[in-house]
Amino acid sequence: MMYYRRKQLLALLDTFDGLLTRTQLQKLAFILTRWQDVPIFDFVPYRFGCYSFQANQDLGALKQQGLLEETNIQGFHYWKKLDKTDFAAQLKSSDQLFMKQLKRQFGNHSQDDLIRYTYIHYPYYAINSTIAGQYLNAEQLEKVDAARNCYEGKQLFTIGYEGKSLERYLNLLLAQDVKLLCDVRKNSFSMKFGFSKNQLQYACEQVGIAFMHIPQLGIESDKRQSLKTQRDYDMLFDEYECNILPKNREHLLHLAGLFVNYNRIAITCFEAHSCMCHRGRVAKALEKLPDWDIPIRHI
Repeated sequence: MMYYRRKQLLALLDTFDGLLTRTQLQKLAFILTRWQDVPIFDFVPYRFGCYSFQANQDLGALKQQGLLEETNIQGFHYWKKLDKTDFAAQLKSSDQLFMKQLKRQFGNHSQDDLIRYTYIHYPYYAINSTIAGQYLNAEQLEKVDAARNCYEGKQLFTIGYEGKSLERYLNLLLAQDVKLLCDVRKNSFSMKFGFSKNQLQYACEQVGIAFMHIPQLGIESDKRQSLKTQRDYDMLFDEYECNILPKNREHLLHLAGLFVNYNRIAITCFEAHSCMCHRGRVAKALEKLPDWDIPIRHI
């Protein structure tokens, strides 16, 4: 069975005669999500504006299934629909109406028109754009700058990716002006799209956040297998705090020393709540270091 979000990508292509540039497809999908009560994709401010890593991954999967192909026409990279199925007809009635509205409102818009439209109406998503100056005037660029969160003070954050899309996770970091993400998992691998080491590092770097993996501060995955209650977690983390962290104090000190170059740092692992994740004990150990005066916040 095909994911509904992938049907919507195919329906977008149906709506626009089966052919859109990569950028047009991303921009139209973004506009679509602004209208939906439950957006099919989340987006981040990328080098060329709003971008969904998940949508791009889905398009690649559809290509592997033979439903799409990538083609180059006059120097532009296009997605071309190969399958003849009318996916627009398979959507919910509300989404069918949105597709028709997209066609009416943006059917004659070029790629440049769509870029300019999204930059003007959603300036936050242009904060990392390398081409904003080509599309916006001085007043519009000021609105983009105003949408950027900038903080001077040092702060440590902890964050888990459980229950979050990659894009939502990155937006939470950007909202706090995080400059460095430290992955404190022992094994930086995840079945969830976007959160294995290479994927996460790439995504962070694309939105201007540095990445570092410190596996020495992690917990062996086999020790997590039988955790069911908060007491189970507390017992594991008590052992971690008493035995594992002291043996890896040099790596804890290394993490603390990173504030010399990065004012705002986040440490990350899987669990949504810090009380069910060892990153909470890492933060607690940092707080006990001599002369530590950096506030800590769990997001």
